[in-house]
Amino acid sequence: MPNDLSFQPLLFGGDINVYSVARAFYEAYGVRSVAFGKYPSFPCHNSAIIDYRVRPDNENEESFRRNVQAVSEEFPDKKVILLGCGDSYVQLAARCRDSLPANVIAPYIDENLLDTLINKEKFYQLCDRYGIDHPATFIYDRSMGHDFTLPWGPPYIAKPADSVAYWACGEHALAKVYICRSREELLESLDQVYAAGYRDHMVLQEFIPGDDSYMRVLTSYSDRSGRVTTMCLGHVLLEEHSPHGIGNHAVILTERDEALELKLRELLEGLGFVGFSNFDIKYDRRDGRYKVFEINCRQGRSNYYVTGAGHNIARMVVEDRVEGKDLPFQMTKNRSLWRMVPRQVAFRFTPKKYHEEMRALIRAGADSHSLVCPADASLKRRLRVWKNHLGNIKRFHRYNKVPNEE
Repeated sequence: MPNDLSFQPLLFGGDINVYSVARAFYEAYGVRSVAFGKYPSFPCHNSAIIDYRVRPDNENEESFRRNVQAVSEEFPDKKVILLGCGDSYVQLAARCRDSLPANVIAPYIDENLLDTLINKEKFYQLCDRYGIDHPATFIYDRSMGHDFTLPWGPPYIAKPADSVAYWACGEHALAKVYICRSREELLESLDQVYAAGYRDHMVLQEFIPGDDSYMRVLTSYSDRSGRVTTMCLGHVLLEEHSPHGIGNHAVILTERDEALELKLRELLEGLGFVGFSNFDIKYDRRDGRYKVFEINCRQGRSNYYVTGAGHNIARMVVEDRVEGKDLPFQMTKNRSLWRMVPRQVAFRFTPKKYHEEMRALIRAGADSHSLVCPADASLKRRLRVWKNHLGNIKRFHRYNKVPNEE
């Protein structure tokens, strides 16, 4: 592969999202990404495909600018492609995008639009405007205390309207999402959240029935002019259910639903969105509609399912922002299987009706695991991946249930 590329990837974060993006760049162009993370942690630390640099104050704006400046000076003759792999980094990139060094490309929307989209309360208002279904929703303000009424019964979903402010509280006991089986449990959860220092609204929603296999994830890329070029829909078969990992995807089959994808394309292009976007969606069997939960203004942590399906996400941004190509619109047609868990976990905790196709895709080589990377397979690395497999086996047996066959 060429070593005289005109660009250098610069990633912020240290989790599987970063690793998956770096892997896409390496597989497409043979380039090692520079990545800044807060901790010397797996999977990015000591990776052969990443120049990983630990900066504990990474999420501070002054430090963020300093790190970007350093890399722009380190590669003065290259375009530096800046990608945030977490909401806080995306906010920083959007805030700073127009005042970064001249050779830095930050493919993000402006901060005002970003703040609107990542605030779930405002996002649902946009969904209503564009005719996009979402779960029945109640916006809770802490001034309400326990004196409020919901027009639906349990179980209840509770999650922060502003996830960045929520995690900035630094309270590790907080859950990503609360699934409350009673009103009493809901009130206890709300009290816990506000006692931790969170001050914004909480979004309370009706629980949509159905196991993990009713979930969908849609990843899109919008070019520099706000035109959607690629959409890849994933049928989620398994998610994590641990308190801090709840909702994280573990097994995905790619599929296509033209009506759903075109509806969300209309929203993205109507807003003039640019860069990567990622929607969490659930199919509601009661009315046959897809209900959108949220948009992430970045690629999701499971983004390698897109690359594994034949649409390398690194090529999307390079061909758009570096090479200036006008890319045709495409919706992924290829069927492929993506996992973040060992095969035994994938087959034990997903509905049996999908197993035949899963096995066929594995036999055909149309499957991938974000961490199983041939270019990053030293003995030390393989042992660390095996440790991750063992941890997933233990965690899924503790928190997940074998699905009821329907």
